[in-house]
Amino acid sequence: MFAHILLALSTLSYAVGLILQSVAARRTRPSNTVELSIVKRLTADRSYATGLAAQVAGFLLAFFARETLPVYLVQAAACAAVGVAAVLGAAVLGWRVTRPEMAVLAVLTVALVLLAGAAEPSRVTSVPPATGWVLAAVLAACAALAPKAWRARGAVPLAGLAGAAFAVLAVASRPLPSLDWTALPLHPLAWLALASAAAGQVLLAAALQRGSTTSAGAAMDAVTMVVASVAGLALVGDHITDGRAGWLIAGLILIVAGVLAMGRVGTVVTEDDRHTDTRVPEGRPV
Repeated sequence: MFAHILLALSTLSYAVGLILQSVAARRTRPSNTVELSIVKRLTADRSYATGLAAQVAGFLLAFFARETLPVYLVQAAACAAVGVAAVLGAAVLGWRVTRPEMAVLAVLTVALVLLAGAAEPSRVTSVPPATGWVLAAVLAACAALAPKAWRARGAVPLAGLAGAAFAVLAVASRPLPSLDWTALPLHPLAWLALASAAAGQVLLAAALQRGSTTSAGAAMDAVTMVVASVAGLALVGDHITDGRAGWLIAGLILIVAGVLAMGRVGTVVTEDDRHTDTRVPEGRPV
């Protein structure tokens, strides 16, 4: 139960971070070339820095929840942050949440219930060496594809690569909470997790410059959910409660469909809509 509480707090932190980071990122000038300094420039913006701190807090909470909860459940909760961000925006910032968005939120809620019911808590203390190599290959592919995605129009290519990088982070960090803290600095998966986190932040920041919060977040979350769930089951031995494999399949389908739908309905706004996708505080580009 404690792990589930940590997971809920993690989702809330991710949602707050996504709102603040998107507001700051949309105030910067987008570039068509790979710009590794983008996060450094954005951290000069107080909104982005606060959002980044919220994202870090969300990751740490999810990190400890991941000690006993499978990757697919932890990532589903992270995906739900897009919906939570919409609710927070409506309650605090006056965003207009449409009926289609409310329907998507209901789908995400059902998906989380199914995945929570399918999840069988377990501890992972070690993984085969091949796991690290597979994850490293995925991260290397993200780096290789980044220049082409950077030149592409729209947020989806960069957001998809960010999702793959964050999937590597999720799977690589699955066994780490169960290890002795003194062993972490020398553990290859710890360094892989740090590298994937940095790559994901750079790619996400660039994606948020080019598109709406919901479209970028949905593309990222869909890729993260699929890649991390499959890798968690295949590479690190996540478990499913006996007789509930159908719950897992249905939950995964609904969560991916939900975040993709949120990305679509969240961008269909009019000029008068008060929504972060179309209207952010004006400011001088960083």
